[in-house]
Parts: sequence; C-alpha cells; structure tokens
Amino acid sequence: MAKRWYIVNTFSGFEEKAKAALLEHIKNNNQDELFGEVLIPTEQVVEMVKGSKKTSARKFFPGYILVNVDLYDDDGNMREVAWHTVIDTSKISGFIGNAMRPDALSEEEAEKIINRIKVGALKPIPKVSYEVGDAVRVTDGPFNNFQGVIEQVYPDKGRVKVMVSIFGRETPVELEYIQVTKS
Repeated sequence: MAKRWYIVNTFSGFEEKAKAALLEHIKNNNQDELFGEVLIPTEQVVEMVKGSKKTSARKFFPGYILVNVDLYDDDGNMREVAWHTVIDTSKISGFIGNAMRPDALSEEEAEKIINRIKVGALKPIPKVSYEVGDAVRVTDGPFNNFQGVIEQVYPDKGRVKVMVSIFGRETPVELEYIQVTKS
C-alpha cells in the first residue's frame, strides 16, 4: 500500500519530545522507507504584549501528532513492525480510533489539517477572536487608548470595525485584531 496519515495520541505537553523520540526510533530501526513526515499541528498566533507584537506557536490539537506511515501492506495486513515502532515510543500512548487496527485519515481530512499548518506558518492569526458588540480599547496606532464597540468583524482579514467617540461623535475606524484589546 502507500503511506497514509494517522493521528497519534501523545502525553499532553510532550508533543515535541514524542516527535523527536519517534523520529529517533524510526532511524534506529532503519524504517525510513515505512515512515514519512511526523507533524505537530501548530499555527502561528500574534498578540500584543506590552505594546509590541509577539508571535508564538499554538498547538491546535494539543496532545496529538500526525504520522505519515505505510502501516498496511498491499494485502491489507498490518505491518506490525511499523505499528510497534509508533506505540513503543516514549511519550506516545497510541493511535486514535481502533488502537489495534488504526484507521487512516481521509485524504480530505489530512489535506485540511496540513493546509491549516501551512497557512498558520505563513500568516500568523490573532490569538484573540472578537464579536460584534464587544467593548474594546485601541492599543496601537493613531487612536491609541480610545474606547469603542465592535460594529463589524472581518475574520478573513483579521480586522474589526470599531465605533470610537472622536470629539463627541461616533466614528467608525477599521483596525487590525492586534490593535485592539477587550475592555
């Protein structure tokens, strides 16, 4: 058969160590031909900290990693050597689903997760989400320290339209997510 993507459960907070241990286990057992990539589903998030932008990685499936492995032969029989390589790795508790005969992610599911990882790496997303009616304070730009209420949210652009009071008049101002904070 071919390599397919599987979700593997790790000890929460130990995804990096589980990935490193699995890659080492694969190398030590000379199983490079059975395994492909091992991914930790993360995305870059941006937030304002003490007046400056801070970008950090956030796991969107904490406690899980994705493993690309040729787990079954052409006759549909499990390659137990590959299965044992995964489950015998420290900080890994097993496959998701049927632990004894795991099901792979569908191509669509795998592609969706991998694309989210790629997009999250290229374009950091805001750490906080906003809704219409949220009271906010502007933290950056010419309207710094102004108070306002969110009138519209543009999640695809990472922007919000905020009604702020300028000289006693309500004025709409369009700002990036990271330029405001909830009051």
